[in-house]
Amino acid sequence: MKKELTCIVCPIGCHLCAEVNEKNEVISVSGNTCPRGKAYAEAELTHPTRTLTTTVAVDGREGVMLPVKTDKPISKENLLAAMEILRSVRASLPVKVGDVVLADLFGEANVVATATIE
Repeated sequence: MKKELTCIVCPIGCHLCAEVNEKNEVISVSGNTCPRGKAYAEAELTHPTRTLTTTVAVDGREGVMLPVKTDKPISKENLLAAMEILRSVRASLPVKVGDVVLADLFGEANVVATATIE
């Protein structure tokens, strides 16, 4: 079976065509202008990951939200569960960019602050 996707590794946005077998194993990839496109297609079709960006509440500050993100991509299948977990997380002040707000989310990544709040 053939699957089409657009590479997002660089701004070129190569139109990729990947052939997969019945077990969803990638047999071939075409349309990529560099080796990163092939690697992207293989990863996207076998184990897709995403960097999660969202906000968490700030302890003692009604209505103030801290922007956060995962420091590494996490499994796409874990995104909704991660959002449920982060819904109950409260950041303690002060917090600086890069501070870990939640460590070891699903054993895949840390959730870090992307802003500073004194």
